[in-house]
Amino acid sequence: MLFNSFSGLHVYLYRQPTDMRKSFEGLSGIVSSALDANPLSGDVFVFLNKRRDRIKLMLWDRDGFWIFYKRLEKGTFQLPAIDSSMDAVELSYDMLWLMIAGIDSNFIKRRPRYVLKDGTIC
Repeated sequence: MLFNSFSGLHVYLYRQPTDMRKSFEGLSGIVSSALDANPLSGDVFVFLNKRRDRIKLMLWDRDGFWIFYKRLEKGTFQLPAIDSSMDAVELSYDMLWLMIAGIDSNFIKRRPRYVLKDGTIC
């Protein structure tokens, strides 16, 4: 089921620097208290450290949590151009993977695509 349904996937980037020593309980606490969200929702929650050279993704998958952790040997993760006054922002699946791949999404231009009434891009 992991990343099985990309169209229904919700990704939330927590904008405050996060201590990367935090694990399931600590990150779940941030999701519950700071984001006022349910860590068991199946949504993906993204956390970066202060230097932005480490990233953790946490999600609930039916019967347990997954944490994906990446440490860059060189460079940093580029934040998308978003309102800096918000503690968290929803990212598209594409924006998440561009950020992880090291592609600056601020210079990418999307070509028009057909969109279903529910907002799903085909």
